[in-house]
Parts: sequence; structure tokens; C-alpha cells
Amino acid sequence: MDGMQRMHHDSTGGALPGLVPTGLILLAAAVGYLLAVRRARRRNPARGWPAWRSASFLTGLLLLAAASLPPLGPAAHTDFRGHMAQHMLVGMYAPPALVLAAPLTLLLRSLQPARARQVTAVLHSRPARVLGHPAVALVLSTGGLGLLYFTPLYNTAMDHPAGHWLMSAHFLASGCLFAHAIAGPDPAPTRPGVPARLVYLGIAVAAHALMAQAMYGGFFVDIHAPISEVRQGAEIMYYGGDIAELLLAAALVATWRPERRTRAACRTIAAADLPRSANGVRQG
Repeated sequence: MDGMQRMHHDSTGGALPGLVPTGLILLAAAVGYLLAVRRARRRNPARGWPAWRSASFLTGLLLLAAASLPPLGPAAHTDFRGHMAQHMLVGMYAPPALVLAAPLTLLLRSLQPARARQVTAVLHSRPARVLGHPAVALVLSTGGLGLLYFTPLYNTAMDHPAGHWLMSAHFLASGCLFAHAIAGPDPAPTRPGVPARLVYLGIAVAAHALMAQAMYGGFFVDIHAPISEVRQGAEIMYYGGDIAELLLAAALVATWRPERRTRAACRTIAAADLPRSANGVRQG
């Protein structure tokens, strides 16, 4: 037990120097988004930008701040319950708020047509199309949790100062990818229809519940923490995950029509810089 406490103490010491950079990164993200909103409104005053999307993005950043800064941030390095609460905020609650802010659509609206075409080309590239599919996002997000908690990976990550930050980065990236694939308003060329996405979301709900139950019962779990902490962490995962996934399902139902209009808008932006022939007709 003394060795485990010493390991946790070392991890906490490694966490404190990262608090200032984390706060600066979140502040920079907020400023960058608001500047993009200002630029998009200047480029097309009639179209504007919905204030609720800006509020959604700032809400996502506030959730990340609550997860990363004291008191929860340092506690996540020493207490498995704190780790699981942080995981819920970073991987399941902040991503839908960030994704519903439509950052890619905002980026396309704020760029010059030539740059917008380049971004659109990246979005339609093979790697982006693969990553944007719900099946791939499901494997990276939910499958990653199984790999983390049912192998020695969690203990290895907690034993190194950089390991916890890499875990959080994975939670955020995979959570945003899954939220984008399921309910994102931004363009996604390989995104299937609503019924298929509900199936993928249902698989995620079932997988989270099974993993939480196995964790609570101590089946196949390899987590170096007191049993009481692991069980309470499992309860946080079980109930917190259900709420987060219900919210994502509600977002899916609420945004699937606007998503179609967003795709059309992005195609319009992409075509804005097509070269003209001698008679003024657009080529391509």
C-alpha cells in the first residue's frame, strides 16, 4: 500500500506543473473560436452565427477546465473516483458540447474560399472518411476503455507523469470523434443515416454498462486502487455514462436535419474558388 501511495504522490507532483499550460490552452481555444465567429460574421453579416453554438463551445471548455484544474484535476491522479469523474467530463460530457458548436463549419465560413477548399479536401480524404465513420469512432472510444481498464495499461499510465495526460488526450479526441460521428452538425461524408447511428450509440451504451458492471464486480479488472474506490468509480461510469449517452441521443435527434443543410453549405463554400473558363463558366 505504501508503494501505491508513493506512486500516487509522484503522479500528483507531476500534475501540478501542467495546470498553467492547460488553462492557457483552454483560454486560447476560447479566444480562437470567438475570433473565428467575428470573422465569419464580418464575411457574411446576413448569415451570422448562432449564439447558442458559441455558448456550447464555451460550455465544453468550462467542462474541460473543471476536469483539469483543481480540485478535480489533481485528485484524478490520486483517487480512482476522481479519475473516473474526470474521464466522464473529458471524454463524454465536454465532447458533445464542443462538437455541437460546429467548429469545422465555422472554420469554413471564416476562411477565404481557396483555404476553405483545402480544408474541404482534407475532410473528404480517405483518412478523414475512415476516422469519421461511427464504427471506427466506437472502437477508438469504447474499445479504448476496455484496453485501458482490463489490461495493465491504466497502472502503467498512472506510474508515469505523462501517462495521465496522454489518457486525457485520448479521452477527449476519441470522445469528440464519436460525438461528431453520431450527432455532429459538421460535414461527415461517411456518416450513415440516423437509424444506423442509433445502433452504434446503443452498442456504446451496452458496452459501457458491461464494463462498469465488470469493474464493480472485480471481473478481469487490473486497477491498482482500493476496492471501494474502484466500485465507486464503476458507479460513476455506469450512471454518468448513461446520462451522457442519453444527451448525445437527444442531440442526434435534434441536429440531423441541420446537418444536411451544413453539408450543402460546405459544398457551396468548396465550389466558391473553382477556376473559371474564358467564357466565365466555372470548371470542375
